Amino acid sequence: MQKNVHVIHNALLTHKIAEMRQVKTRPMRFRELVVDVAMMETYEAMRNFHTISKEIVTPLETYTEQVIDVDNICLVPIMRAGLGMEEGAHRILPNSHTGQIGMFRNEGTHQTKDYFSRFPKGIENMDVLLLDPMLATGGSACDALAQLYKAGAKKVIFICIIAAPEGVEFVSKNYPEVPIYIGALDRQLNENAYILPGLGDAGDRIFNTPLDD
Repeated sequence: MQKNVHVIHNALLTHKIAEMRQVKTRPMRFRELVVDVAMMETYEAMRNFHTISKEIVTPLETYTEQVIDVDNICLVPIMRAGLGMEEGAHRILPNSHTGQIGMFRNEGTHQTKDYFSRFPKGIENMDVLLLDPMLATGGSACDALAQLYKAGAKKVIFICIIAAPEGVEFVSKNYPEVPIYIGALDRQLNENAYILPGLGDAGDRIFNTPLDD
């Protein structure tokens, strides 16, 4: 396993992802689970996050503590499916900025197509959390990272719920400096570049409507 790859081991996280995987899980419950899982993964991604000194005033005295610079964090979901994770990450980091990258996959070629991107002013001074439920081939993640770096971002963490080994290897090879946090590392991709055992199309299940090319 590459040093930048972090597979999160937490029994409750595994339990919630297992419920997400089930074909009988309805869209409303699926969305709730995505939020829960995103919250837990964001918590883990911040475990060893860098801190700054801040003066804290308690009811009894003033002291200095090491805290996260929450005003300089930017959440960037890869749309559509990444929008489902944004709410969970925002619950952990409510003062964070937000950007968006819009992509969809051509089901014939398995290649991604960009259709939208927008980032907040000053992103070059922010820590960016890139959010996408599925890391399959790694193409979308690498395209998103390229856009972020082009926009000036310098520090990026990628958070996904389920990943295939092929995608992890591809992103790590191209962006070894980017930490990758994974809720579940699955077995492989099938012939259609879907993750096995996976959970199907996360965007379709979040929004309960397929997105036509």
